[in-house]
Amino acid sequence: MNVLRIAAFSDGASGGNPAGVHIAAALPDVAMMQRIAAEVGFSETAFAAPLGDAWRVRYFSPQSEVPFCGHATIALGAALALQQGDGEFALQLNQATIRVHGRRDGDTIAATLQSPPTHSRAADAALLHDALALFGLNAGDLDPQLPPAQIHAGADHLLVALRSRERLSAMHYALEQGRSLMRQFGLITIALVHAESPRLLHARNAFASGGVYEDPATGAAAAALGGYLRDLGWPHGGSVDIVQGEDMGMRSLLQVHIDGVAGAPVQVSGTARLMTAA
Repeated sequence: MNVLRIAAFSDGASGGNPAGVHIAAALPDVAMMQRIAAEVGFSETAFAAPLGDAWRVRYFSPQSEVPFCGHATIALGAALALQQGDGEFALQLNQATIRVHGRRDGDTIAATLQSPPTHSRAADAALLHDALALFGLNAGDLDPQLPPAQIHAGADHLLVALRSRERLSAMHYALEQGRSLMRQFGLITIALVHAESPRLLHARNAFASGGVYEDPATGAAAAALGGYLRDLGWPHGGSVDIVQGEDMGMRSLLQVHIDGVAGAPVQVSGTARLMTAA
């Protein structure tokens, strides 16, 4: 079965978050998609099939289905551009309809996704208490400019902003304990971030809910973060750059374009590099 392996949000010829992409005339059954995702072994694999003028898309981690995955959407946009030519593609997800624009520029493939609607709220006190304990953090480590929040753009994430880049670099936690906490509160990832400046943020995303210790690039969390920054009144100037995966040796670059009113979708862009097919 042909599965493209594409690193999304790459930094030139390196970095990025690998995703599997399977495009066929019809989606395999759920058990088969789950098995393929486990065999591919990346944090997510996107499965796509034509549906009228759109594409029906589902995402699977090695252990479970997820409602939306940003980096796999960027990878899918790149794959569709290679297969169908440059263009904008409508994607029908389980719970939303979004769009991705894929384009080729010489040897470079790039894509921009439009996220599902966004929303955010202050973090639940019990969740925040347990999350700080999980990562060995305390209230003094937090950046008061970016209060902890539960953020959403097609999937739920906990956002915890840290005062120092060094504290972010030292991120560690117990995988099984993290998985239990994320599943208890319905989270896809816990995003730890540090704002170097209003328009440059560093991020690390724990993805224990999907059986992955850390994601090198998380487009869904980046979109949710963009919506949160807009709701907060952050001086983003229309876009922010997010550097992720650097502490893993897989530096990834994500650009979030922020406009519109509270709750509106945001756009996330990045380049992609084709790895192998199997």
